[in-house]
Amino acid sequence: MCLSFFAHAQKNDTIIIKNLATDVLRNSTAYENLRYLCKQIGPRLSGSANAQKAVEATARMLKDAGADTVYLQPCMVPHWVRGNKEQATIRFGGGKKALSVCALGGSIGTPKKGLTAEVIEVQSFYELDKMKMEDVKGKIVFFNYPMQPQLVNGGYGDAVRYRSNGPVAAAKMGAIAVMVRSVTYALDNNPHTGATRYNDSVTKIPAIACSTMDAEWVSNLLKTEKNVKLFVKMNCETLPDVESFNVVGEIRGSQKPGEIITCGGHLDSWDLAEGAHDDGTGCVQAIETIRAIKALGLKPKRTIRAVMFMNEENGTRGAAKYAELAGLNNEQHVFAIESDGGGAGCVAIGIDGMPNQEAKLRTWLPLFKPYGVLEMPGGGGGADIGPLKKYGTVMGSVNPGGQRYFDHHHAPNDVFEAVNKRELELGAIAMTGIVWLVSEYGL
Repeated sequence: MCLSFFAHAQKNDTIIIKNLATDVLRNSTAYENLRYLCKQIGPRLSGSANAQKAVEATARMLKDAGADTVYLQPCMVPHWVRGNKEQATIRFGGGKKALSVCALGGSIGTPKKGLTAEVIEVQSFYELDKMKMEDVKGKIVFFNYPMQPQLVNGGYGDAVRYRSNGPVAAAKMGAIAVMVRSVTYALDNNPHTGATRYNDSVTKIPAIACSTMDAEWVSNLLKTEKNVKLFVKMNCETLPDVESFNVVGEIRGSQKPGEIITCGGHLDSWDLAEGAHDDGTGCVQAIETIRAIKALGLKPKRTIRAVMFMNEENGTRGAAKYAELAGLNNEQHVFAIESDGGGAGCVAIGIDGMPNQEAKLRTWLPLFKPYGVLEMPGGGGGADIGPLKKYGTVMGSVNPGGQRYFDHHHAPNDVFEAVNKRELELGAIAMTGIVWLVSEYGL
């Protein structure tokens, strides 16, 4: 009898997942929602007017998707502004060349007239540490550390150290500014921004990123020219924190409403482009999860929440607030999944829980293989759902298979046109399917 029941349940699950997938592929609103976020609103940096427009727009989208309730969670967020376009010019011998650069997020500005100093290249923190302070003091440190091509996974985490920690390391040696090679495998002329960090005990210095093509050019120039100088002018500043919001759309569970499943992405983006892959795709996939379940008339046993997290890029204040409220309200969060790897489909659903919980999730893998999901590796989760882990929440992530994500990450070319409609929808199918199964069976 137990085997018969299991076989029946498995057949029923196959039908429901297929029906959800068919509805997404035929009727999805995800692509048009993404178009609106990118083209009608555009960049959505925390604290900006566009971020507020995105809050209002996604609340409307969740209502249109059929969410039972839609509400906002207030949170205070940083308000960093770039100001007028940055300028950077290399000066050498009798020549000069303008570079393609952008300020790193959170950087201070330069003096109004800019600053000029000799530029010195280092390729690692180790190389910087070996230098004498008098050889660095008063100069601009150029961190030229490329993403390592042999790292199929983990190349970003390896290279991003220089963007995050480079200004502090250089300032400790007396540098007056830093320039960092953009964190991308692509060799092109797009500078990539991203958050940098300061330490209150160390002098804050301006920090820019240059394109990878310019990084190669500067590096080659320094091999043949002496006393190469860099002029930098930046107008960025950090204003007082402002109020913003997480956007939450909810389908209340029909049998166990106190057990909560969260799916989502982050609504904020950097200011250089439209935030299409990072992370408009995750937001519209979460909205699509609500829409598809409601469209089929399904009634999940457990409560499902689609969350548009605010401020992932430069503070994760929205994630912290969501987890804080979960604790204050004594909520039981059984599962959370986020999509923050771009819209290039889904080849794996990352998972992170107790061994028995992961084993249960993996029994559902065959249901997803027709839609391109090939495995459920460990290590699921992400920055926005991570704070829930302390409550015992099982973590998940939509993991696209594309190697091109970092071509667009934090760069001017992260635009709507870079996202493929069908790939976006396949990622939504993965998110919707796993959320539905957990809502039915728990963990």
